[in-house]
Amino acid sequence: MRTGIILAMAGATILLGAVQAEAFGTIGSLGQNVEHERVTRQGLAGFGMGPMTMDEIAGKRGTFGAVGAPDRPDRGLMSASEVHCDNGDWLDRPDYPRSREEARGVLESCRALIFAGMEQAVEAAGALVSASGDLAIDTRQASITPACRYTGRSGRAKCNVLENMGLAFHAAQDFYSHSNWVDPLRRAGARLEDPPGMGQASPIDWLDNTQGDARFPDGLISGCYEGFPESRHCAGRVKHATLNKDTRGASRGQGGVYTLAMDVAAEDTRMRWAWFEQRVIHVYGSERGGRIVCVMRNDDPAKCRV
Repeated sequence: MRTGIILAMAGATILLGAVQAEAFGTIGSLGQNVEHERVTRQGLAGFGMGPMTMDEIAGKRGTFGAVGAPDRPDRGLMSASEVHCDNGDWLDRPDYPRSREEARGVLESCRALIFAGMEQAVEAAGALVSASGDLAIDTRQASITPACRYTGRSGRAKCNVLENMGLAFHAAQDFYSHSNWVDPLRRAGARLEDPPGMGQASPIDWLDNTQGDARFPDGLISGCYEGFPESRHCAGRVKHATLNKDTRGASRGQGGVYTLAMDVAAEDTRMRWAWFEQRVIHVYGSERGGRIVCVMRNDDPAKCRV
């Protein structure tokens, strides 16, 4: 285990105690149960990922993985609204301190980050296999030994692909925990303590790359998060603490909604990786693209030379 990861985990144990409700969990304590890792493994289970590659993108004990990297204290993204789909709050009441347009704009930035990360992953994947006639695999670029670092700096191509997809996965997974998309429908009016839910049980078209310009759903919001302790922030606004389903014990995670958010996030993750593979083949052609997909799935690139 690298010293940097050990230090990062030590820092996370302290800092995530302060922001433990900021996102689905990346650690196995403080009320969290490695939600991002579990969602990612569930979502990617049918793609035949090698165990080392799966550990790289999903994380394992003692590591954050690509999907958990945005929660690393040394990455500087723990309070970035667009990375966690936070601060998209609004209620239809005259005294609400921000407009519907402001709330939507923040959620649009989260959507843009997700889409950009996926396209950047496709671009990075091109370095794995030569465009020349022999379609040679660059074994150095395809290697995940030593383990990838996920610090936001460019590295080996496979690591870059995993990092960009992990960032997209993280934001999209947090969307289902931090928004009201899967929350049960409520008859209550525009109340800060009990805002309306949207009652959905499947991924949102608005975050689906294949849906073109899908309409922004009326009533979609996420919670305000401006720092810890949350009680000192977001006065007069729908708080992240009210809407999140980050842990089974969260107020909106009751009655099976936590599990629903996890399952819908896993389905979303599955759709994103399927899109990535299809996009790679579309961009690089069936033969070269197919070999790139093989390299991304397998721990040993030599298996993709046939």
